[in-house]
Amino acid sequence: MDGVKTVLVFMMVGAIVGAVVASFVVPPLLSWYNEPGAIAPGNLETICNLPEMIRYTASRLIRGQLIGAGIGAVLFLYPGVAAARRRGVVAAPPAAA
Repeated sequence: MDGVKTVLVFMMVGAIVGAVVASFVVPPLLSWYNEPGAIAPGNLETICNLPEMIRYTASRLIRGQLIGAGIGAVLFLYPGVAAARRRGVVAAPPAAA
């Protein structure tokens, strides 16, 4: 049971790391602020529907974080399994006679 717990802890850490990395990577990838209609320094007029843009951007960011969390969990699965196996081999009690 300790092996499963170790693997799950590794996967949770990977999911958190993936979500944090996605929080930094996804926003620059969203190019909506570079499109026509963006607010220029001297011009406060926009040609877009702001509530729709906010919903779109938030949904894309959350989707990116979910994808990052999934990738992180899968990537940390292997080290978790390796750590659980290593701990199982080292902690094996000697056989009673």
